[in-house]
Amino acid sequence: MDIAITGMGTISPLGTTVDDLYDGLLAGQIGIGIAPWATSVEEGLYAAVHDRFDPTASMDPRVVAGTDGFARFAIAACAEALNDAGLDHDSLDPFTTGVVHGTSMGGHFTVARAQHQLERNGVDATDRKTQIKIWPNMAAAQICLAYGLHGPSITVTTACASSLDALNTAALYLRAGLADVVLVGATEGGYTADDGDHFLPAFVAGERAYGMSSGQTDPHRAMLPFDVDRVGIVSGEGSAFFVLETAEHAAARGARIRGWFGGGASLADAHHPSSPEPEGRWEQLVMERAQAAANVLPEQIDVMIAHATGTPKGDQAEIRAINRVFDTSQRVVATGLKGNTGHTGASSGAMSIIAGIRAMETGKLAAIAGTNVVDPEANFDVAVHRPREMDVGVFQVNSFGFGGQNASVIISREANHAGS
Repeated sequence: MDIAITGMGTISPLGTTVDDLYDGLLAGQIGIGIAPWATSVEEGLYAAVHDRFDPTASMDPRVVAGTDGFARFAIAACAEALNDAGLDHDSLDPFTTGVVHGTSMGGHFTVARAQHQLERNGVDATDRKTQIKIWPNMAAAQICLAYGLHGPSITVTTACASSLDALNTAALYLRAGLADVVLVGATEGGYTADDGDHFLPAFVAGERAYGMSSGQTDPHRAMLPFDVDRVGIVSGEGSAFFVLETAEHAAARGARIRGWFGGGASLADAHHPSSPEPEGRWEQLVMERAQAAANVLPEQIDVMIAHATGTPKGDQAEIRAINRVFDTSQRVVATGLKGNTGHTGASSGAMSIIAGIRAMETGKLAAIAGTNVVDPEANFDVAVHRPREMDVGVFQVNSFGFGGQNASVIISREANHAGS
């Protein structure tokens, strides 16, 4: 069964629309800056959305009051995707429309804020809606509430692989006949400060203690995917959503097709809680399985949008895996978003798909921001310094998460009738 992508939307560190994200990537914009809880770069960097996005402009005040920032991001990104697809509340069948959403940590900022308020001001200062804000499923639940949906609704939480696992799950629903349309995406973050009450989230301190943070103070050098000088990550936030439909449903309503979900794969690395197997054996396997599911050969793939975290161990394993999947005789071009957006966690893979689809449409592939000297171990072409003008017909996206969560998907301009 062919699965069409008919709409997409995003809230990102580069802006609040798909065009903002893509134009920012092409221009080499950096969404990394002083963290909203910090007063200087020395106190920390973060790729934030908070100062770009006003949920009160488009959401019912009751929804804003009853949700964590991550759910607000998801609601807004989903709304853009539906508008892009030409669908709305009245045109969605409530029983055959599903929602699949991915997130690593759900409403963790609400948890951190509640603890901060409790310790500073006592029990009475705790938000009475804390419970309904923190659950990871609340983004999907709020979308179902907004559009009156009664189809399958599920939340996927597989760390940084969550968005690609969400797409793979949505494809299963469509191919099993459990839905004709699935609203699918992933979200991370959502920091806000109530009445200027800023606080340092515990997970940020944990990142530093664990050695994940890059520790850089220059936003343009803070995250360097595939660079010889890579030292770590800068966390970010945002959401990206898609409308997936069966080919028959899309054709029946005359929908514009932005791309085709060819196929994907997921598997467990089973090596270490945070580090990949050094040779990238399982990353190689998940890429190969995704290609098999999509019925494409490595030489048919024009672009690899890599996970490319900018960590020494993470990049090394992925580079070795890509080397083996795409040997030196093949023409794949690799890029990645995290130099621009920071590491947006669960939503990073979905944002990469948006960048790939726009590259298919325009013939312009964004380069990796920040990276100057590509690791010489990479035996493939890495787009750096400036966008590439190229014809992109098929691209692959990788997402690898803590716990050995490996996922990869294939997106194409033309349907290839895989996965039937």
